[in-house]
Amino acid sequence: MAELEGTWTSKSNTVFTGPGFYDPVDELLIEPDLPGISYSFTADGHYEEALYRVVPNPQNHSCPVASVTYQHGTYKLLSNGSLVLTPIAVDGRQLLSEPCGQYPDKSTYTRYVQATWFKTYQVYIDSYNGRYALQIYQFDGSMMQPLYLAYKPPLMLPTYALNPTDKASESSSSLRRRVKRSLENQYRTNAIRDSSNEKFDFYWYISVACLASASAFMFLK
Repeated sequence: MAELEGTWTSKSNTVFTGPGFYDPVDELLIEPDLPGISYSFTADGHYEEALYRVVPNPQNHSCPVASVTYQHGTYKLLSNGSLVLTPIAVDGRQLLSEPCGQYPDKSTYTRYVQATWFKTYQVYIDSYNGRYALQIYQFDGSMMQPLYLAYKPPLMLPTYALNPTDKASESSSSLRRRVKRSLENQYRTNAIRDSSNEKFDFYWYISVACLASASAFMFLK
């Protein structure tokens, strides 16, 4: 699982997991500039997916179907090399656009949940660009488009449930504060300043002030 750790993105290099794709506070999906997919994995079994896919309509080229999908949850690496991705059901979201569908002028925003099983995968160094690449084989053995390592450690939202719906869960307002605080602190250091250093700084400044006063007195004298 350690070799999977990181954020992987497709060749378009415009789709990444994390707060730039989905805003859990306002529950907004943010459409990237170009279609693509991204998967993130932690070494302890959490994953996140960001998918922006456009499916053309061969009968009418002005009627492509576009979808923006977010999910996260946990994954397991089986002994046969397969990957099983189990999403947190209440957190999945999808934005679907069908210009020739029932609502041509509107996109449909819904909850989304879809467990995924990948037959196997391979991590290797791409001989063309020298980047780490991830080749995933779908349930039927067909190859997905290769993904390239973009971040390590991965760029992800918090791994717990972001929008719980049951009454036993924390309130919506407290959850929003918790998620917002987590996002704000994501890139801040967790180092704690040593109080002994603060005392040292205090006495150092006192000493400097005393030396400056003594020098000034000697000069005036």
